[in-house]
Amino acid sequence: MSVRGRVLDLFYDVISPYSWVGFEIFCRYRPLWNIDFRLRPAFLGGIMKESGNKPPAFVPNKFSYMVTDLCRLAKFCEVPLSLPHDPFEIMFRKGSLSAMRFITAVQMSHPDLVESVSREIWMRIWSRDEDITEVESLFSAGVAAGVPEGTTQKLLEMASTPEVKSRLKAATDEALQFGAFGMPTFVTHLDGESQVYFGSDRLELIANILGEEWKGPVPRGEVA
Repeated sequence: MSVRGRVLDLFYDVISPYSWVGFEIFCRYRPLWNIDFRLRPAFLGGIMKESGNKPPAFVPNKFSYMVTDLCRLAKFCEVPLSLPHDPFEIMFRKGSLSAMRFITAVQMSHPDLVESVSREIWMRIWSRDEDITEVESLFSAGVAAGVPEGTTQKLLEMASTPEVKSRLKAATDEALQFGAFGMPTFVTHLDGESQVYFGSDRLELIANILGEEWKGPVPRGEVA
């Protein structure tokens, strides 16, 4: 049971492979730490634009490092991440706006399904090199995540409504107000004070700040 006033937010976008790693570690520790965990889908494209950040793909050395680093990190953290055949096209030409609106619709109507739907979309793009931009792709992801077909169809229709668009923009704006410049962005809320952490490798530090036990990216014997 969480303690009132102790909250950990995760702002994420499925276009970010580092967000997937952070998401999985976040979910593994959710039953272990005495804090409220909140998944906060947001739009990385908006955060990059408004913060003036430059994507790794536009810095050759940084992009080369990212490719190597992701392979090492995925193995260490036991996340089934595999680079798609053309990361640049997927991340910067196709993007994730439709997917993040769909996830936002799920969050608004069926918050208990956000984790499974987000994971399935990450699996499509960052494990199986499949599309996440077409309606049919998102429908398949929703059904594979356990959402009934009829409900998935309604959520896809809902994703194009002004209410969903406004909710996603509001989450993105909130992340920017905290100082986000990329993803994953974690925010702790303790005793009325908020602190921001960037990157999938910050959870050990967050554990220390929270006074919780850190057992590595895969806490053995504690979670399935």
